[in-house]
Amino acid sequence: MNNKQDRITKYLSMLNMGMLFDELSDDYLKSADVLDILKAVPVPVAMDENGNMTTLSIALAMARVIGGDPNYPYSEQYLRYIDRITGDNTVPFLVAEGAHSADAGNYEEACMYLRAALDSDPKSRDALYLYGRACKGAYEAASAVNEGDAEAVGNMASSDESYVGSFKAESIEAFELLTVLHPKFAMGYYFLGYSYLNLGLYTKAVLTWKEFMELIEDEDTGENKDELKQEIEERLNSLEEPVMIEQAVNRILAGDYQGGKATLDNYREGRYSGWWPLWFYLGISEAAMNDTESAIKDFKQALIYSPSNIEVMQELVAIYEALGDTVNAEKYRKKIEIVSE
Repeated sequence: MNNKQDRITKYLSMLNMGMLFDELSDDYLKSADVLDILKAVPVPVAMDENGNMTTLSIALAMARVIGGDPNYPYSEQYLRYIDRITGDNTVPFLVAEGAHSADAGNYEEACMYLRAALDSDPKSRDALYLYGRACKGAYEAASAVNEGDAEAVGNMASSDESYVGSFKAESIEAFELLTVLHPKFAMGYYFLGYSYLNLGLYTKAVLTWKEFMELIEDEDTGENKDELKQEIEERLNSLEEPVMIEQAVNRILAGDYQGGKATLDNYREGRYSGWWPLWFYLGISEAAMNDTESAIKDFKQALIYSPSNIEVMQELVAIYEALGDTVNAEKYRKKIEIVSE
């Protein structure tokens, strides 16, 4: 979050485009008791809902600037100003604003306030937690737009896949850091488990949720504890088979081709038979054991479920080249070129 080259600055900074800056008069700065902080410092010109420029409206605009651009040269002065007018309560003030924006569905704005809070206190539990959730809300809303729900997102409705990926990675990093800095906070593990689940990291999700189940007993979550426990218990039960598949894949990646394949063979039919990585890793294990006929068959099965998968096609090219089948090797090379273009 304090990375000067972070993932989401390019998206958040767009929200500040067109913002006006000006230096405030010495008389105004004296009246607000901030002359020592803001003399000769440009500040964002921002009005409140009544059309008046107040110390509070300036503070909120400053937070947006800091949160939108981690390299902003006057960040230190802005944070000192916010601290001055909030009575040394910068982090609670910005966390509250971030929560309010997120509740209204303005997830990018929420991220800006919470990033400013983290700039003030990088270890703030509440800021990290809500920042992870705001990033999660942003990428989920953008994903809904990509699926045709144009009303699901506000300022940054985007079909750009990098937008979703950037906010998703930022969210996961926030929750991971949260569990490191605040290892007894159950809700951090709750959301981190879902992050791992969405990435297909089933074993990590299971381990994370088991930690949640232990911690939730002694924590006042502000949520319905019994409902949360039941929800995660159901998730854990549903992940038993995916974890076995993931472990089989890991065995294949570690070189235990026969052992990994023996487990994956059990899922050729049933609910996981339409999962392209199943067939891909079956093909990988078979190719490694020189069962090229089975490998070709399973790689082609993977392409049925993932027709534009370049990685699968590259494996087929390698097999056909090894067999001296230049026709089929060239066939898949051309398909790779078409997909790449």
